[in-house]
Amino acid sequence: MPKVSVVAINEIFTFIEGTSFQEQSITMLKIKAVRPEWVTLIASAFLLTAFNFVLWQHLFEITIADGKGIVMRVAFGAMILAAFNIILTLLAFRPVLKPVLTLLFMISAGVAYFMGQYGVLIDIGMLRNFAQTNATEVRDLLSFKLLAYIVFLGVLPSWLLWKTPVSYRRWHRELLSKILVTFASAAVIGGVALINYQGLSSLFRNHHELRLMVVPSNYIGAFSGYLREQVASARQPFVKIGEDAQRNPALQNHDRKSLTVLVVGESARAENFGILGYNRDTTPKLDKEAGLIAFTDVKSCGTETAVSVPCMFSNMGRKGYNASKAKNEEGLLDVLKHAGLDVIWRDNQSGCKGTCDRVTLDDVSNLKDPVLCANSECRDEILLQGLQHFIDTLDKDTVLVLHQMGSHGPEYYKRYPKEFEHFTPVCQSNALNNCSRESIINGYDNTLVYTDHVLSTLIDLLRSNQDKVDTAMLYLSDHGESLGEYNLFLHGTPYMLAPEQQKHVAMLAWFSDSYQKSFSVDTHCLQMSREKPLSQDNLFHSMLGLLEVNSKVYNQDLDMFSGCRRAAIDGVLAKD
Repeated sequence: MPKVSVVAINEIFTFIEGTSFQEQSITMLKIKAVRPEWVTLIASAFLLTAFNFVLWQHLFEITIADGKGIVMRVAFGAMILAAFNIILTLLAFRPVLKPVLTLLFMISAGVAYFMGQYGVLIDIGMLRNFAQTNATEVRDLLSFKLLAYIVFLGVLPSWLLWKTPVSYRRWHRELLSKILVTFASAAVIGGVALINYQGLSSLFRNHHELRLMVVPSNYIGAFSGYLREQVASARQPFVKIGEDAQRNPALQNHDRKSLTVLVVGESARAENFGILGYNRDTTPKLDKEAGLIAFTDVKSCGTETAVSVPCMFSNMGRKGYNASKAKNEEGLLDVLKHAGLDVIWRDNQSGCKGTCDRVTLDDVSNLKDPVLCANSECRDEILLQGLQHFIDTLDKDTVLVLHQMGSHGPEYYKRYPKEFEHFTPVCQSNALNNCSRESIINGYDNTLVYTDHVLSTLIDLLRSNQDKVDTAMLYLSDHGESLGEYNLFLHGTPYMLAPEQQKHVAMLAWFSDSYQKSFSVDTHCLQMSREKPLSQDNLFHSMLGLLEVNSKVYNQDLDMFSGCRRAAIDGVLAKD
């Protein structure tokens, strides 16, 4: 092996640094400034270790603690570190480096908190959900622990960064340094991947969730995807659908008016509904409602409101759903309006996610009712306020959508009045991982007890008016909720990785006697078929079929009521 002389070393340093190796050695102790490559390397290591506790915890769970497992963990960390270093090296310029790192530290601190606190994964859906939330939901997520994360992982490292002088070279030497560091980091990635190819390829192939756990690349990728989605949406022309929609002439000329109430639930997972077999009586009043139909096997379109609500009101279906397209295309409520129905959306949550933009909107979430509203939030009984007067003055067949606050977490104890606290003790914090699982489930179950009260009150009101108005109610939750299963809380896990608790939702239906007669609905038939697999894909076509709206966009195969309308049943009997 040839020896490298001191003269050669001096020449290399003189070319790159502008000073000799000896001069560097003498002045290093006097100069506190650091080179940018040291800043990027230290920052990369800090990002990998300080903000990725969830990632490392999961990696330790899915790899065996033997020699191969340890090598796998080291290899994985080395690749991520090198990748971070490449990106930061390319950004290591005087006006850019410190502002970018400060922004990364601050955002990463918040992301690390929510990932650790609730077990959430960060993808475009989660970012979309965050972007479309409101002030009330944001306030429910604030805590002193979040502040501590921001201060100690965001503010303090950023302060140290700005206090540290960075010594940049002349541009050509700086460029050469960046090229060398980039190639060295790329060599690390290539070498580690080559040596551990079989194990790493298996790891990435079988654990897609890993890429959604790496901070900050997860939220940077999610933001990039969301930005592209918004740009694509802005460029798309608006599309009208169902303009040919017409109602059955017999219903148009019907003397009695109809009121079909569609209740959109929030975070109501089917697993905890007493009426669906839960071992707790969370639906004491609904259990006694005559004629109520509880569907047992219903899947959501998404795991967050920002996806599920626009998806369930569109005719795309889960597999064909596209957020950009949905934003620029009419949905169910528009088609019903084209057919001549009056359509009203009454909201007690964070909005309709674009589905009610062209119909009447009644936002009751910020009313000042002294009994039902406090701290910029109203309980769901506010949705029923004035409903009797609304029915008394009804002069047109109407579809009324009630959007609940429901069981929105993490502060479940805020979603119901104290008298509905049937299960105790209750978690009184938004830091769910600091509460016992029993207290979390108790709080959540109490929200369902209150939902039971709201829905049964609505049904009783509709029943009491059936002598003058044809009334019906359909309840469908937007998505489910995790309550600590698999160390997950809340919702929003990517659909492919989400547990059943976030996808299996509650759906209920009730029809007054007069509604059954006018719309030819056979509730006995529906009771017999209530265990049939359904999803939110059925809502669009089922509502059109139920209200006897004819249009090219209607698909009878997705109409869950089509086989249980008396006309259809009579037709089958006639053929037999």
